[in-house]
Amino acid sequence: MKIEIKKIGNSTGLILPKELLAKLQLKQGDSLFVTELAEGGLKLVRHDPNFERGMEVARKAMGTYRNALRELAK
Repeated sequence: MKIEIKKIGNSTGLILPKELLAKLQLKQGDSLFVTELAEGGLKLVRHDPNFERGMEVARKAMGTYRNALRELAK
C-alpha cells in the first residue's frame, strides 16, 4: 500500500487510507511506535502500554548493565 508524505499546515505528515486504519483498528489520536528494521525498512505498531513499560524496564537494565552487555556482545 502506497502512503504519501504531505504538508499539513506547518508540519509534514502521512495520510493513512481508511482501509489501513480499519485493518489496524486505529483511530485519530492513537499512537504508533516506529521500529527501524535491520534490512532497512520500518515497522509500525500500535501503542501498547504494557510494551512501553517493558521497554522502559529494559532501557534501565541496559543502562545499569551496559559494561557487562558490551563484554557479552564481543
